[in-house]
Amino acid sequence: MLLQETAGSDETLSLMQLDLDDFKPVNDTLGHPAGDKLLQFAARRIQDCLTSDDRAYRLAGDEFTVISRGSGHPAKAHRLAEALVAAFKKPFTIDGIAVFVGTSIGISTAPPDGTNPEQLMKASDLALYAAKQDGRGRAKAFDAAMLELLEQRELLRRSLRMALDQQQFFVEYQPLAEGSRIVGFEALLRWHHPLLGKIPPAAFIPMAEADGMMPDIGAWVLEQACREAMKWPENYIVAVNVSAAEFLTSGLTDRISQTLDLVGLPPERLELEITESVLLERTVNNIDTLNTLNVLGIRISLDDFGTEYSSLSYLKTFPFDTIKIDKYFITDLETDPKSQTIVRCVVNLAHGLDMQVTAEGVETPAQAEWLHSVGCDRLQGYLVSRPLPVEAIGEFIDRAETSVSHALV
Repeated sequence: MLLQETAGSDETLSLMQLDLDDFKPVNDTLGHPAGDKLLQFAARRIQDCLTSDDRAYRLAGDEFTVISRGSGHPAKAHRLAEALVAAFKKPFTIDGIAVFVGTSIGISTAPPDGTNPEQLMKASDLALYAAKQDGRGRAKAFDAAMLELLEQRELLRRSLRMALDQQQFFVEYQPLAEGSRIVGFEALLRWHHPLLGKIPPAAFIPMAEADGMMPDIGAWVLEQACREAMKWPENYIVAVNVSAAEFLTSGLTDRISQTLDLVGLPPERLELEITESVLLERTVNNIDTLNTLNVLGIRISLDDFGTEYSSLSYLKTFPFDTIKIDKYFITDLETDPKSQTIVRCVVNLAHGLDMQVTAEGVETPAQAEWLHSVGCDRLQGYLVSRPLPVEAIGEFIDRAETSVSHALV
C-alpha cells in the first residue's frame, strides 16, 4: 500500500477517509442492488476528482480512502477534500430516482499527524468523526485536540456503563397542552454525572444505543414514568420515547405489557414515541410490534416527523395515533411561508388519516395562535413549560388550568 511505501521517507502525503452520508436509508428503502449501484457511482465520482498524484480505495461498505501524494500538502489535500464534498452535493440517479448522498471526510497528513499507516488512519478517523459531529457533508483536518475529545468520550462511555446501577439517571417531565388544558407529560431521560454534572442526552444516548444499553435504560425509564403517571389525574397521559435500539430488541411488547401490569397504569394512558429511523429495518417485525401495541390499547406517536426519512407509506402502513411536528418547522413559523405551508399540510394530512398532531418547540404566543388556527391538537414547548423535575409536577398540575389558559389565549 502507498502508506507503507512512503513510511519513513521524507515525502509528504495526505490520507483522507470518506464516509457516505445517508447511504443506509438508500440501501434499506431501495434495496441492495440500488445500494451497489450507488457505491459504483460514488467510486466514479471520487475518481473524477483525483489527479495523477492521488489514489482511491474502497475500505468496506460505504467507506473509501484517498491517498494524495506530491508537493503542497496539507493545503492540496484540503482543496481536494472540498472538491469531493462539493461533488457529492449533486444527486445520483438510480433506476430513474434522484438520490442525495453526501460525504464526510477526515484528513490526516504525514509526517505531522503520523509516520506510519496506523497513526495516519487513526488521525483521519478522528477527523472523520469530528466532521460527522459538526453536521456531516463536510471535511475536517486532524487536530491534536481531537485526541483529548476521544479520551473524554471514552471516559463518558465507561461512566455510562455504571450510571444505571449507581442511580445517576433521572427523569424530567414536559407538559403537553391541548387547547387551554394540560393532558399529560412527556418523560425525558436525564443523566447527572458525579464529576461532569448534567450530560446532554444527545451526548450519551447514541453511546448507549451503540453499546447495547438502551433496552435496560429504556425499561427503567418506562417503569419510572408509569409510576409517576399513577400520581396524576386519571385523564393525563405519559409519553415515553422508545429508541431504535430498544424497539428492535425482541420481547419489547411483553416487557411493556408486564410493566403496565406491575404498576397498574391503564394502557390507554401510555403513549410511545418512535422516530422514523425505527421503521427502516425489519419491516414485518415492525408492523407486528406496532399492531400488538395498538391491540393492547397503547397509543403510538411518530416523533420528529419531517426531519428524517419521511415517507407517506409509513402513515398508511403503521398504526399511528399522533404525529409530532419537529421544532425545526415551528421556530420560524411566524415569518416563513414555507414552514407554514408544511405545517398546515401535515395537520390536514394527519386529520384526514384520523391522527392527532402535536407541535414541538412552541415558544411564543404567536406560534401557538397560528397553530390553533390550523387545527393543531397539542402544543409542547417552553411556552407551556420547561421540563419539570418530579418534585415540581404536583404544584404545576394544581395551577395548570389557569396558567396555561392565560399563556395560550
